[in-house]
Amino acid sequence: MTSTAASLAPPRDRRTPGQRFLQAAEPYLYSAPALILILAVMLVPLAIGVSYAFRDMRLLNPFSGGFVGLKHFNTLWTDRNFWLALNNTLVWTSVSVLLQFVLGLTLALLLNRPFTGRGLAQALCFLPWAVPTFLSGLNWAWLFNPVVGPIPHWLVALGIMDAPTNILADPKLALIGPIIANVWWGIPFFAITMLAALQSIPRDIYEAASIDGANPVQQFLSITLPFLAPTMAITILLRTVWVANFADLIVVMTGGGPADRTQIVASYIFTTAFRKLDFGYASAISLVLLALLLLYSLALVSLRQMLLRKG
Repeated sequence: MTSTAASLAPPRDRRTPGQRFLQAAEPYLYSAPALILILAVMLVPLAIGVSYAFRDMRLLNPFSGGFVGLKHFNTLWTDRNFWLALNNTLVWTSVSVLLQFVLGLTLALLLNRPFTGRGLAQALCFLPWAVPTFLSGLNWAWLFNPVVGPIPHWLVALGIMDAPTNILADPKLALIGPIIANVWWGIPFFAITMLAALQSIPRDIYEAASIDGANPVQQFLSITLPFLAPTMAITILLRTVWVANFADLIVVMTGGGPADRTQIVASYIFTTAFRKLDFGYASAISLVLLALLLLYSLALVSLRQMLLRKG
């Protein structure tokens, strides 16, 4: 009886405290390089940037660096240029994302059908996504130039313009140029993601719907859209955040001009930080933009969860 009880008893842990600690910490040691990299590349710069928003960090002022509290945010509240940039950001983001989504979805639907040379067509359609944004901005600025670019002359030939002029120099039309360039550059993102989602839909469902008498429009509304809804939600969310932070085309094509009519919040941050060298005020603007994007993301995620519960 004693020998049986001894055989059923758990074995004694003969490891030293150091060995037990190393075994417990082993998973964390494996993930430590990635965590340290994230901490060094993302969290530390974020913390420093947040601290700059409450300090006077003007590089041209050797006596700056002190704590100023909410002074930058008070200045921001009465800054007309900031509110103009915020309004431009809303137009820039909403129009760009809407056109990219509609055109990208249309392109994905076309590429989802088998035809001769589809591989080559896909490569050509996805090519803009591989072009660096700086080079893309230079190309589109050249295209809109009335001296060397063809677009103003095409608009005159179509009767849209009376004379070839650069719309990037017109305060009323200047934002159209970067939006067109942004739409051209961003369509492949939606096309790629939507095409991948379309190809994952079982073809049997379409065949069954066709047998039941559903026309292509009914199949699109009843089958395609519900299957694409999760992909649409995440791509629209990601693209909205990216476009709102996307200042490359604005800086290259117009520099925020003329008269700040193409200045968005992201380009205003760039101008304030690297041209005016006021990193404190630029950090305050960045913090406001971060808060707005977080609120938008939380609202969109909450709306998606609400729709899923109702569905």
